Amino acid sequence: MNDERDGSMKQTESYIKYDGGALWSCESGQSNAQAIMLCSGGPGCCDYLKPVADMLDSEYRVIRFEQRGCGRSTADGKYSLATAVEDMEHVRLYYGIEQWIIGGHSWGANLAFVYAMTYPERVQALLYVAGTGIHDNRHWSEQYHRNAEEIGEQIPEMDYPFNGEVNKEGNRSLREFGRAPDLYQRISRMEMPALFVIAENDIRPSWPAEQFASLMLNTRCVTISDASHYIWLDNAAALQTVLLNYMSEQSR
Repeated sequence: MNDERDGSMKQTESYIKYDGGALWSCESGQSNAQAIMLCSGGPGCCDYLKPVADMLDSEYRVIRFEQRGCGRSTADGKYSLATAVEDMEHVRLYYGIEQWIIGGHSWGANLAFVYAMTYPERVQALLYVAGTGIHDNRHWSEQYHRNAEEIGEQIPEMDYPFNGEVNKEGNRSLREFGRAPDLYQRISRMEMPALFVIAENDIRPSWPAEQFASLMLNTRCVTISDASHYIWLDNAAALQTVLLNYMSEQSR
């Protein structure tokens, strides 16, 4: 374990060892408060959500982790969506959390979403931030790549290299998951509260996330203005306000 000081908040890094490897994780904030898990995107990126954790850990217990093959976690070739979901459950058990709020950004929002579908009894609420949806849509891909070329976007600095193998298998298995004939029926039965955060200037089309928000029973969809995909780089104050206000409402 490694303790760091960031202002008044303590961060503790841990390696969760099982299945012949180790998952890097980090806990920050208030040890006796409601727990939140934050999932970074990619897939294939190391953890980059410390700025979002810093927005929350004055009031909450915040957990982050890195998927297999990403950052400091074991690279063993087991990079499917199903494995990542089960790894998240091992993280929950390691920290002794009965029920938590699951949040994610970009592809990590999809990972959080699938975890919530798989373990609904463990999820108090879902935070779906700039998520890309679960789809295999050619028009979405064409628009995204066109926007990336014509507009571009600012990307946060990553401490560890991107893993293309994780990206390939994670996206393949997510597309496979999305082809389940009962997917939308299952989504329409999800009862946990969910917050969908859309970035106004995201180069990724937002309609798949908005579809999910319209299907679920207890959702709120908020668009943050003057913000691109990595919202905290453009409008951190608005993102913090939206997240804290929503979670405060859920705890009343």
